[in-house]
Amino acid sequence: MFAENRDPAPENEAERAKLRAKLRRVVISIDPSGCSGEQDRRADEIGIIAIGVGHDGIARVLEDATRRYSPNEWAMKTLKLFDRWRADKIVAEVNYGGAMVESTIRTARRHAPIKLLNASRGKVQRAEPVAALYSQGKVRHVGHFAELERQYCLFSTGGYVGARSPDHADAAIWGLTELMLDPDPVPGVRFFSV
Repeated sequence: MFAENRDPAPENEAERAKLRAKLRRVVISIDPSGCSGEQDRRADEIGIIAIGVGHDGIARVLEDATRRYSPNEWAMKTLKLFDRWRADKIVAEVNYGGAMVESTIRTARRHAPIKLLNASRGKVQRAEPVAALYSQGKVRHVGHFAELERQYCLFSTGGYVGARSPDHADAAIWGLTELMLDPDPVPGVRFFSV
């Protein structure tokens, strides 16, 4: 399914600009963890994914920057993706460190548009409608995201069967939910850095 819905990743800024022109909304989604940096192997990674939805109604996973970062590092990485993809907003889970996410990003950029999301349902219940989008061909991957795709395959009706948190998948699910399942009634203003 992933192979059938894959586009080549842009290789330069001109290709990225051409792809951006096809998108009507872009979000950078964050799945926070208590990670203190690259050396902190006890903590899960910080899920950071750029996702857009095109004028054709198809969502596109644009970039996966999930890794272990210090708070300042992941804030800067999020804002770098925000600028590179000219995103509309940053979305982040509030249940685990939402206030920390907002504070950390606002320290780096005071007026960054942030929307905090509440996980009122479990991981599997949040993943099911996103899986349906994939099966309907409404989500494409722009490039190859091996770990994201592996984590998606570890979801089952009995729960997530991976050894650690699905940080890549959780971030992607938040972004796809925001763009495809709970979209703004009117597209917002696009923010560009100067």
